[in-house]
Amino acid sequence: MKYVIVLVAAIAAASAQIRPLPIRPVPFGGPEAGAVILNQVYEPNPDGSYIYSYETSNGIRADQRGFLKNPGTPGEAQVMQGSYSYTGPDGVVYTINYIADENGYRAEGAHIPSAPRYNPAPRFPAPFQ
Repeated sequence: MKYVIVLVAAIAAASAQIRPLPIRPVPFGGPEAGAVILNQVYEPNPDGSYIYSYETSNGIRADQRGFLKNPGTPGEAQVMQGSYSYTGPDGVVYTINYIADENGYRAEGAHIPSAPRYNPAPRFPAPFQ
């Protein structure tokens, strides 16, 4: 009896139609799909420093320079600094200025909230004595 059930299941599986899943087209592009590079510069130097920049037809701009700080010393560090800008969905041009060095990555922009300043004063008054 077990063999009959296994045989029927095998015949059913073999005769089943295999239909591929429908493939939905993935939207590619959008309004930015036609953007092209208008200007691009990359200038590496023998000492390891460099500059690069580019600008695209949809208003994206970026520039960066890099160099080795304190070469040959224990405090040697790679430094990269630059900026980039783009037009947001709201039509506003956003610009980020940044630096990355031995102290980490730090970015600034008018739309980036800044950390609150440290206030060493106590929040609550001292208790009465």
